[in-house]
Amino acid sequence: MDKAPETVKRILQGEVRAAARLMRELDDGVPAARETLKHLYRHGGRAHIIGLTGSPGAGKSTLTDRLIQYLRQEGKTVGVVAVDPTSPFSGGAILGDRIRMQRHATDEGVFIRSLATRGHFGGLTASARAVITVLDAMGKDYILVETVGVGQDEVEIAATAYTTIVITVPGMGDDIQAIKAGILEVADILVVNKADREGANRTYQELMQMLELRTYTNDRPWRPPVLMTTAKDSEGINELMAAVRQHEEFLQGDERAFQAARVAKVRQELLELLKEGTFRHLVRQLTADGRLEQIIQDILARRNDPYSASESLILDILGPSS
Repeated sequence: MDKAPETVKRILQGEVRAAARLMRELDDGVPAARETLKHLYRHGGRAHIIGLTGSPGAGKSTLTDRLIQYLRQEGKTVGVVAVDPTSPFSGGAILGDRIRMQRHATDEGVFIRSLATRGHFGGLTASARAVITVLDAMGKDYILVETVGVGQDEVEIAATAYTTIVITVPGMGDDIQAIKAGILEVADILVVNKADREGANRTYQELMQMLELRTYTNDRPWRPPVLMTTAKDSEGINELMAAVRQHEEFLQGDERAFQAARVAKVRQELLELLKEGTFRHLVRQLTADGRLEQIIQDILARRNDPYSASESLILDILGPSS
């Protein structure tokens, strides 16, 4: 018997236990869970997705915790996806959601899911995107996605979130890193956290100067604000949420900008699923007919190299590109 319709119904009603079970099965790659996700997808599209990214140690978790508090005081429901580094021993997340945001764990209006990166260094995994879909279908008003913060590949969060908050702190050289990683290109809001530290004003001024070098046109009319926060003391949170709302209103008022954000989100998700599915199919096929082991042995014996081997396999299985 197909349990998908019943599970979908329970999740649409906001049942936490059904949602948690589905998320666990999605993370474990259970085929039936993917079928349920297909049914859920059409019920989403209402939540405002906020991405929080930045270097490790910038205070993303504390800032996320304060945003949850702010939104709950307004009566908004919140879903949180916290992407953690993978434990090299267990393959699970090193930092659990109860450690991060324990005081929200018993709040029925908050659903927090912690996910391991499992070797994925782009900040988001296919499991993370699936969890976002489930939270959206549950009817959450806001979904906060906190990424692991690993550098240049981190920019993909911008293709998933509608509002991307880039967090930096004084004294870590994050301003220089931001240029290298192209972070300024994806930020909708820039935050200098731990603003009580020495050098905060200098970091603020440097970010402002970098923004001055950018050109704002009809194709890119939004100018990211630079805000100062001290999340541990809840300072600057009101101003940050005001900026989030301002960006949300900007998207709602600019149909082209909002459509571009939606296209980027769907495009990123589709391409990631194609990449994941193609890779899984290729490995299964190569393992089944013994070619994978033979190619590995040829490379070890220097009869072939991994570059030529991979190119030949792609050409052989997928055919020449036009």
